[in-house]
Amino acid sequence: MIPVTEFRQFSEQQPQFRVLKPWWDVFTDYLSVVMLMIGVFGCTLQVRQDKIICLPQKMTIYNQTILLPNKTAVQPDVHEMMGRKTNLDFQQYSFINQMCYEKALHWYAKYFPYLVLIHTLIFMVCSNFWFKFPGSSSKIEHFISILGKCFDSPWTTRALSEVSGENPEEKDIKKSRAILNVSVEGNLDNLEKTQSLKSIPEKIVVDKPTASALDKKEGEQAKALFEKVKKFRLHVEEGDILYVMYVRQTVLKVFKFLLIIAYNSALVSEVQITVKCSVDIQDMTGYKHFSCNHTMAHLFSKLSYCYLCFVAVYGFTCLYTSYWLFYRSLKEYSFEYVRQETGIDDIPDVKNDFAFMLHMIDQYDPLYSKRFAVFLSEVSENKLKQLNLNHEWTPEKLRQRLLTNHNDRLELQLFMLSGLPDTIFEVTELQSLKLEIINNVTIPASIAQLENLQELSLYQCCLKIHTTATSFLKEKLKVLRVKFDDSRELPHWLYHLRNLEELYLIGSLSPDASKNVVLESLRELKNLKTLSLKSNFTKIPQSIVDVSSHLQRLYVYNDGTKLVMLNNLKKMVNLTELELVHCDLERIPHAVFSLTNLQELDLKENNLRSIEEIVSCQHLHKLTCLKLWHNSICYIPEHIKKLGSLERLYFSHNKIEILPSHLFLCNKLRYLDLSNNDIRFIPPEIGVLQSLQYFSVTCNKIDNLPDELFFCKKLKTLKLGKNTLSLLSPKISYLVLLTHLELKGNHFELLPPELRFCRALKRGGLVVEDVLFETLPSDIRDKMKAE
Repeated sequence: MIPVTEFRQFSEQQPQFRVLKPWWDVFTDYLSVVMLMIGVFGCTLQVRQDKIICLPQKMTIYNQTILLPNKTAVQPDVHEMMGRKTNLDFQQYSFINQMCYEKALHWYAKYFPYLVLIHTLIFMVCSNFWFKFPGSSSKIEHFISILGKCFDSPWTTRALSEVSGENPEEKDIKKSRAILNVSVEGNLDNLEKTQSLKSIPEKIVVDKPTASALDKKEGEQAKALFEKVKKFRLHVEEGDILYVMYVRQTVLKVFKFLLIIAYNSALVSEVQITVKCSVDIQDMTGYKHFSCNHTMAHLFSKLSYCYLCFVAVYGFTCLYTSYWLFYRSLKEYSFEYVRQETGIDDIPDVKNDFAFMLHMIDQYDPLYSKRFAVFLSEVSENKLKQLNLNHEWTPEKLRQRLLTNHNDRLELQLFMLSGLPDTIFEVTELQSLKLEIINNVTIPASIAQLENLQELSLYQCCLKIHTTATSFLKEKLKVLRVKFDDSRELPHWLYHLRNLEELYLIGSLSPDASKNVVLESLRELKNLKTLSLKSNFTKIPQSIVDVSSHLQRLYVYNDGTKLVMLNNLKKMVNLTELELVHCDLERIPHAVFSLTNLQELDLKENNLRSIEEIVSCQHLHKLTCLKLWHNSICYIPEHIKKLGSLERLYFSHNKIEILPSHLFLCNKLRYLDLSNNDIRFIPPEIGVLQSLQYFSVTCNKIDNLPDELFFCKKLKTLKLGKNTLSLLSPKISYLVLLTHLELKGNHFELLPPELRFCRALKRGGLVVEDVLFETLPSDIRDKMKAE
């Protein structure tokens, strides 16, 4: 016989694919095996046994009947026909059997076993075709691989235990304690003599390993699994090829079932034991009519009825499958029952092939979908990321990254992490926390452990905060820096930091400040002293005016957007520092002259060409610093002399060609920067500036220095680089406090030996070509090089 195992390849699939075979597929597979055995059994009989046996049929020959008077009819003579006598009797019968089998036997009786075999093989191929088709098998293999890893992952067990309120470790400990209590009740007297009751459960707790804890390797594996699930979901949800393939093969099986039932029911009666055969071979055998016996007719008839029964059961199962496919919405899958059972509310519903495979999995075991859903939850993923972060960023590692910032605070900077490690809150000495490009930052209530925290910087971070943490920041936080891409990313809780003193906002806000609701709540920041806005305003927001009663420093960096309306500045009478940088200003705003308490004004990187309005600055009696650098100013008006309170003046990076002598009537000047202009001459009136400590004229066209410059004996920094100077006056010796002298980029041939009297000047503070430095006497060089 032909072994059934020879046909295994038609239905064989990988063992792990069984999770995608619902009960009806498993049942029809068994039915296919039974029908296959019927076909193989029938085919084997056909091959090994005689198919038909034929004998010549008797023939009756009637003589002519003669009727005589008063006599009865003559009876006919019966003669048995005799075959042609040859020596080939066996070959003749074999020939007759074969001819009658081909000519007289019905085709259904001849080919019934082969039809059963072919139909069954088609059923088996249809049932497993989607496991073999390249477009669907690759998705199935990937899905089964991920499903198995999700099912066996320790993270799945931990996540489900946490949301269900069960901890495997605690459960085992309770069980141990319960067993111990039973033992204690039964053997109380013995225990009193040996060991105290209290010490036994404590020992069990200590010795019990932590079942729910994940090591670093398991955490990394779970993290990779989350990424695989995300990518697989995006890939599979794009199409529905698996659903279409399964529907098509089911429809084909239903059609095949109807076809088999129809023609088999009509033809099964054609399987008969006795067959009449008439073959025109008299010239060879002497006979024309034969009576044949189909030896397997009885067996085939029983097998055909049995086969029809199995096909009927198979067909009704396929009809149920079709009902299930078309009645239910299999291209959508809801995890509602999982969300209700586990409490993980953010598990998303899925669609298309992803949904269809999950429906199939549920027919096998719903537990698979439940455990798989853990890896679709962002909450679960965030918990895992948090666990991995805590493994990676230990408190010791965080302490090694502590640095002192410009505010003299211990600062920790974290860049591009997946979250905020909980271990940060163990670094209690932390004073400043800087977070850059970190998504999904959650500040828990444990931030209250950072009792020294005063400064927080959030650069492009999506942040959530616990209510208790908000209360803590209200009391402790003094400085807050926020950099954002959209005004909607601004944390709403910043408006409730009542003790906040400095606020720095960097990002794109509404160009029309009157419509900018984002800053309306700044009025609640009652202790705000410093406000820095780097944005794209067209006018000063009203909300800034609302904090004018206590605001002392305002910095506006406008990134080139023209700041048109500045009238609101007039109300900010308590300002001491004002910076309007890169605001495309063409004139000094008149609103500035109303700020009587102003001490420092910075108009850097604007479009100032004329500063005639500077005369109005004489009303600003407290103004000590004026920065008009990086503009297009061509000249300095003589009204500058009226700013008698000025101590620092910045005119660098302009287009000034002439220095008016009136400039040096500001005799309180300690810092004067005139670098990067077109100045050719320094007036001798510079000698009036007896308080001058810093003077810079680098990158100009000066070819001579007035001797009066060296009368400014308090000079500590003198920058003369990149000019056309060729001689340095010996009077340089008057500048005994000089610590920094820049001469590089001029036409000097030698340096005056009088530099020896500038005792505070060292080699590091003397910026000059090495060749020119060698022109100094060796003792002076050695003295400058000495520490």
